[in-house]
Amino acid sequence: MAVEVKIPPMGESITGGLLAAWLVKSGDAVRKGQALFSYETDKVTSEGTAEVDGKITIAVEAGTEVLVNQVVASIEAGAAGNASSAPAPAAPATKAAPTAAAAPAPKAAPVAAKSGAAAEVSPAVRRLSAETGLDPAGVEGSGKAGRVTKGDMLAALAGQAPIRAVTPTANSAAPTSAAAPSAPAATVSIPSRDGRTTRKRMSPLRRKIAERLVQAKTETAMLTTFNEVNMAPVMELRKRHGEEFLKKYGVKLGFMSFFVKAAVQAMKEVPAINAQLDGEDIVENNFFDIGVAVGTDKGLMVPVVRDCDQLNFAGIEKAIGDFGKRARDGKIQLPELQGGVFTISNGGIYGSMLSTPILNHPQAAIMGLHNIVERPVAENGQVVIRPIMYLALSYDHRIVDGKEAVTFLVKVRQFIEDPQRLLFGV
Repeated sequence: MAVEVKIPPMGESITGGLLAAWLVKSGDAVRKGQALFSYETDKVTSEGTAEVDGKITIAVEAGTEVLVNQVVASIEAGAAGNASSAPAPAAPATKAAPTAAAAPAPKAAPVAAKSGAAAEVSPAVRRLSAETGLDPAGVEGSGKAGRVTKGDMLAALAGQAPIRAVTPTANSAAPTSAAAPSAPAATVSIPSRDGRTTRKRMSPLRRKIAERLVQAKTETAMLTTFNEVNMAPVMELRKRHGEEFLKKYGVKLGFMSFFVKAAVQAMKEVPAINAQLDGEDIVENNFFDIGVAVGTDKGLMVPVVRDCDQLNFAGIEKAIGDFGKRARDGKIQLPELQGGVFTISNGGIYGSMLSTPILNHPQAAIMGLHNIVERPVAENGQVVIRPIMYLALSYDHRIVDGKEAVTFLVKVRQFIEDPQRLLFGV
């Protein structure tokens, strides 16, 4: 009995996506529950699994756009197939397409020099010929009576028009200019791009990321403000209690939990940050679901840690660690990416010193963290070295004023530089 393998439903708003890669080959023996293929949508990446034991026959190639519930393979239940101890290599998402910028093949053309109007060239053409060494006699003319124009020369130099070989004749003469000698011009060789470029189609997730980023830039009045924070107090706390924290909770005490807690407390004091526009209405949120940006091979994902005001440091660290692992493994579920009210993006783990993060629309603000660098700062009239991090807050100026944005960052700075305030909410 043949059992159909279909694209699984991913949510009401998802109707299709990309069959990114097969993890088995046609004819392989598969077992119930085994991952068969990876499937990408504009929101999440998931896997399709086998419903029965048997031999699989693949009907749709990797790299194909497919719809939910579309049949992509069949499994002959109970049949023996080829043994495979490892998944097949992932097929490329798309076949290599010819590069659009490659120079076209040369057209057949006579090699003898042109005569009459076709042989006449304008001063602009002569000047280009003298500067570049390109002989107009080797360029197909598009002007009247086959005359070579300046545009023809520029197109040939850019590789957008063919250049034919020129055989010197008794009547042919090299172009001259007032500043150049009458020596023969050197031949210009324009290298082909064949074999030096690759082309692949954007994944649904990457297309969605691009769409949302452009939407945020065009539909919001985005502005960014900056501040700096001394990380020494937090680093000292981690050094003093990190080992005991790990033993008790089974997770390391990182920086992100401090910033999540600081952001929650700051939003309570500056509620405009925890709001969003809905038409002509301002919707103020009274909950604190914080999105934490996670970089993956397939693009940036922002899973949401729910009710951060009710979680302790260990709960936040566990949630972030779990999301990071599952995001990189393509195991994040769609509901886990929805409903956030504020986003924190940590470019510092990649070495970023400063950036202007783009809003996660329709949220009103996003905070960017950066790398920690020892810098000289003034304290009590003396110059001392401290581990400093730059903070950036991008916000929608339509609903958040500059005073509110600056106040929010100042509050975050105060909580980080005196983390005991987080314990008392002051």
